[in-house]
Amino acid sequence: MNIFSYHLTYPTSAGTDVIDITDEVAEKVREAGINEGQALISVPGSTASITTIEYEGGVVRDLVGALERLAPTGIPYRHDARWGDGNGYAHVRAALLGPSVTIPVAGGRLVLGTWQQLALIDFDNRPRERRIFLQISGM
Repeated sequence: MNIFSYHLTYPTSAGTDVIDITDEVAEKVREAGINEGQALISVPGSTASITTIEYEGGVVRDLVGALERLAPTGIPYRHDARWGDGNGYAHVRAALLGPSVTIPVAGGRLVLGTWQQLALIDFDNRPRERRIFLQISGM
């Protein structure tokens, strides 16, 4: 068993950014030379998530809209009352989707569906430099 660790960095803006990271993760899987195993993709922090989605404009907007309905901006959050940073909604959204996904690797490639891509979603209300942690393990 071999384990390879990488970091990928993405600048984000204020608001809900949805960024397709599939190609960069796939490149790291190829670089690692793992034929069979798995790739763990994680974003440290409590206001961003990693998920899979069909990275198509309509679906991306639908997801952002659904998250706005589940954890809307512009309503009171206890986090905001305590810290005054206005991103309580971002913490709730990130908790709903989670910080990481694990994708199988078979034949040296990520096992993703035809219309499935990996996405970094940053919910914070200020620009960030998001650092993704990628750990690829296998043989």
